[in-house]
Amino acid sequence: MPAIDLKPADMRRLEKLAAAAGRRPEAMLPFVLRDGFDYCERMVKATHQGQADIDKHGTVSAEAVASKARAVIARHGRQAA
Repeated sequence: MPAIDLKPADMRRLEKLAAAAGRRPEAMLPFVLRDGFDYCERMVKATHQGQADIDKHGTVSAEAVASKARAVIARHGRQAA
């Protein structure tokens, strides 16, 4: 990859983004170049929010979701008949 010369403000922004993502700035740079700072920052923020939601509420297995969906479909199928 060719050398990239960032403005000091952009370098600080990249370092802050990388720290939030738990990565090195060099690892984040390709994503920033491809997608832009705003998008990358939104994605890191959304990832943190999603993880916080999982930590607070837990998850549901795919099997439990499928079982509930089958029950809803069966229940509504009986009502229509």
